Parts: sequence; C-alpha cells; structure tokens
Amino acid sequence: MRRGILLGATLIFLVAQALASPIVLTFEGLQDSEPIADFYNGGLGGFGSGPGPNSGITFGPDSLALISAAAGGSGDFAGQPSGITIAFFQFGPGDVMDVPAGFTTGFSFFYSAVANPGTITVWSGLDGTGTQLASLFLPITPSGVGGPECTIYDFCPWFPIGVAFSGTAESVIFSGAQNVGFDNLTVGSPTPVPEPSAIILLGTGIACMGALLSKPRVAGWLRTVVRPRKKSWC
Repeated sequence: MRRGILLGATLIFLVAQALASPIVLTFEGLQDSEPIADFYNGGLGGFGSGPGPNSGITFGPDSLALISAAAGGSGDFAGQPSGITIAFFQFGPGDVMDVPAGFTTGFSFFYSAVANPGTITVWSGLDGTGTQLASLFLPITPSGVGGPECTIYDFCPWFPIGVAFSGTAESVIFSGAQNVGFDNLTVGSPTPVPEPSAIILLGTGIACMGALLSKPRVAGWLRTVVRPRKKSWC
C-alpha cells in the first residue's frame, strides 16, 4: 500500500512538472492538409495519423498541418525551424488550440506572413472564453531572404515571436491569423524553441528585414503552387 501511494504521488509530481515545462509542437508526423485534431492529446489527426504525443492539447477542425512542397507536400514554404511540417489556420470557429490543464508564463512560436498580418489571442477559458490574457500582433514578414531556399519558396524565412501573460491560460485563438504559417508552437514560454540551424537563418533574415518591409507585397495563400523567384538575398 505504501509503495502504491508513493508511486501515485510520483506520477502526479511528474505530470505537474511536465505541464509546468514548455511544450513544443512541431507538427511532424501529420499528413499534408490534415486536421491536427487530437494528435497532441495522445490521439489521432483528422486523417488518422498518430497516435501523437500525449501533451493534453487539442485543436479545432480549422487547424491544419501542411508539408513543404520540397518534401512532396503542397506548402509554399521553406526555412522553417524544424522538420518539414508546419501549421496553418482556416477561417472558421475551429481555429482554436485548447489546453484543458492550463498553461502559464507565455506563448510563442515561429511564423511567416508574407501577404497579410495576423493576430492571436490567449484566453483563460477553453474555446476562447473567459478573460483575454494576451493579444499578439503578427506583422508582415519579408520574403526571399535568408538562404538559397528562400529564393524559391515564398513563405521564407521564419521569425520568432511570443507574449508573456499573468494567470493561467486554457486556449489560444488564431482567428486573425489566416494566410500565416506557424511552427514550433511553444506552450508555457514567451520565447520559442528553435533548432540551431534556424538561428543562422533568422539572423540573416532580420538583417534584411528593414530594407524589405518597404517593398510591395504580392498577395498569396500559404498553399499556392510553388513558383520560381529571382535569385537575390536582400
């Protein structure tokens, strides 16, 4: 009995520690255009991929994964901080991420938005209910700088962004972030977790951002057909 009580207490402690530590969602293991669904709740994506990690996180039906065209998918992107898969969100009520156990401190990610800016909001209740704890504006990002792959695909490079907040959040709404690509969503930290190769790419992209922000943008959708662009860095 004593051993059972100690084991139970240990498991509770480990779960609490896991929830207190930042969780990074890379969307690897999902198919092209697959609803993320319960993949990060130890379940399946909308096309049956999985089971995924049991992080206690679910996504609404308008939250989809996308694979890079360079890897055989339909995504017009490159230079993402990890893997070959990102997330994007369609217009609709299902552009939500729910974390029933709650998370604190902050929320962050890498993103690319070459045509339109975006906005995400963090809420104290599920499905965007309760009190709004934070709002994050996503400016348009430059395109075509940062690496050779960025001269071929539009959504490249990617930039880190995040927001800190007080209280406990249970959901994030992406209703203002269509035509924006997301990767390495970091739940529980205002700073996203990159892979080492992304740091070099981001440094080059930021160096050119000031010059490119004044250039006109060509409207496009994340899932456009890949098209060549002129070979230039800045």
